[in-house]
Amino acid sequence: MIPAMSDLSQRLMDGDRRALARAITLVERADPAGWEVVRETYPNTGKAQLVGVTGPPGAGKSTLLGALATHWRAQDDTVGILSIDPSSPFTHGALLGDRIRLTDHFLDRGVFIRSMANRGALGGLSEAALQAALLMDAAGRDHVLIETVGVGQAEVDIINHADTIVLVLIPGSGDSIQALKAGVMEIPDIIVVNKADHPMAQTMIREVKSVLSLGHSRDLDWMPPIVPTKAVDGTGIPELVQQLDKHAAHLRDTGQLEERRLRNLRKEVLAIATLRLRAELERQLEDDPQLAGLLEQVGARTLDPASAATELLAQRTTA
Repeated sequence: MIPAMSDLSQRLMDGDRRALARAITLVERADPAGWEVVRETYPNTGKAQLVGVTGPPGAGKSTLLGALATHWRAQDDTVGILSIDPSSPFTHGALLGDRIRLTDHFLDRGVFIRSMANRGALGGLSEAALQAALLMDAAGRDHVLIETVGVGQAEVDIINHADTIVLVLIPGSGDSIQALKAGVMEIPDIIVVNKADHPMAQTMIREVKSVLSLGHSRDLDWMPPIVPTKAVDGTGIPELVQQLDKHAAHLRDTGQLEERRLRNLRKEVLAIATLRLRAELERQLEDDPQLAGLLEQVGARTLDPASAATELLAQRTTA
């Protein structure tokens, strides 16, 4: 017999914005009620177009998201936007800057916007953020956009949690040039050169083409297109949406969509397990003097870090 679904889960799946907001808050607080909503609504996921948007700070990612939302709303599509903000190292709270820059859509019931802290997650996405994206999907949003903190070797985690990855670059930026050199070009399915009216825009496009010509792509059958945009006034947005739809069709036609989603879900399971294991180990270190003594030995240089980690895991499995 299938257990009755909770009222919160049912309202979320019926498109209730307040229910969605409440469920995400519960997940953020690690409240068991939040995980129960995820469990109940999970069978209703997998329908949204899930797009990850990353790029260096100042590239105009939030403005681009707003422009995409405007375009899709004109087609009566619903949109969910999840902006992953840097956490305060002291309070672990999000700075919420991205949500502030998306104020044009606050009163639009077809657009749901949420900022969340990455809480120091190395890959830029916290456990709660991953579940929040699932909840937006379950709530019936046609498009779910995930904007990550930045771009770099530590933020490539986004490739494990979206169908299509968009890398946003801006001309004349040292961060963008660094991104080209850091191997980040292996991440995107689509590359956006924003602020295309900049004098250095064509130079940036040539540099990107030069890097792509070296064969840096995770999909050998798909060459990432370069889309110039000026997100502040919507220039290039229809072309970007066209490429998003084209990539989605490519994934479906080649059978990669299900393969990519299955691979992503497997990695998500491992990521959540890793996050929870780390939290559990940290609690044990605080409560168990014997385990805490391992760290003291490392500090005293009588025990190396790798051996201490091996011992820590061994004691945990035998506990």
